[in-house]
Amino acid sequence: MDSSEKLIDASAARRLGELLTGTEAKQIANRLADGDTLTVALKAIPAGRRAQLRSLTETSPTISLIAVLRAIEGARSAPSAVSALWTMPGHIAQHGPLTSSISHLVDRARQSVTCSTFNFQRSSALWTTLRRAALRPELAVRVYVDTAAADQSPSRSTPTTFEVARHLYPGTVLRTKEFDGVQVRNHAKFIAIDHRFLLVTSANFSWSAEHGNTEFGVLIDNRYLAEAVEREMLDAEDLLYERVPDARGASAPRVDGSTG
Repeated sequence: MDSSEKLIDASAARRLGELLTGTEAKQIANRLADGDTLTVALKAIPAGRRAQLRSLTETSPTISLIAVLRAIEGARSAPSAVSALWTMPGHIAQHGPLTSSISHLVDRARQSVTCSTFNFQRSSALWTTLRRAALRPELAVRVYVDTAAADQSPSRSTPTTFEVARHLYPGTVLRTKEFDGVQVRNHAKFIAIDHRFLLVTSANFSWSAEHGNTEFGVLIDNRYLAEAVEREMLDAEDLLYERVPDARGASAPRVDGSTG
């Protein structure tokens, strides 16, 4: 066997690094090292991506593939740091503040901003902050919102999902849709920055949540966790979410089919 047969193709290795999180690479490598077949090892990955990963790996010797997966795992590893962030009326909180911390993180993003929320209001500090982020060409901005919270009772303070998408253009805005005949509710509240920083919070994107309520958040510096959360949302998109049209200047459609 010559050297070209003993090593995984360089382009395939590079593509694996783009497709896999550190956690996923570790899980596949562990299974292969334990003697599992590639078919079994790839069960660590959501079904929708297995075919593509198989096409990149099925002709590679197991030892070579494990080495590449360990390299991806190591390259994406990072120590964890956890901080508690609070919002309380009257600026009573001793740790935080949650609102300014979120805006600061988004403004400092270099690669990507992924957000998920239930309620979005124009009075939120994130309304302006995310707009700035969406206009930066080097950033990939992705926002998940709840359809019912935005479109069933829109108001001057609460934009429709269409208006959110128009405001954050050219970023991507996705809204919940029906699953098994029931409208999905998006109660996941987090912001992921640069596939590294993950803020999980009880707060919605609203003025009251950012200034008047008692809200708690945890800011985690960990690539494994941030990537895993983003990947979970991406894998669920086709079933639970739909992209909101971002046609600027058009009338925003309501749930009942009217415009306004």
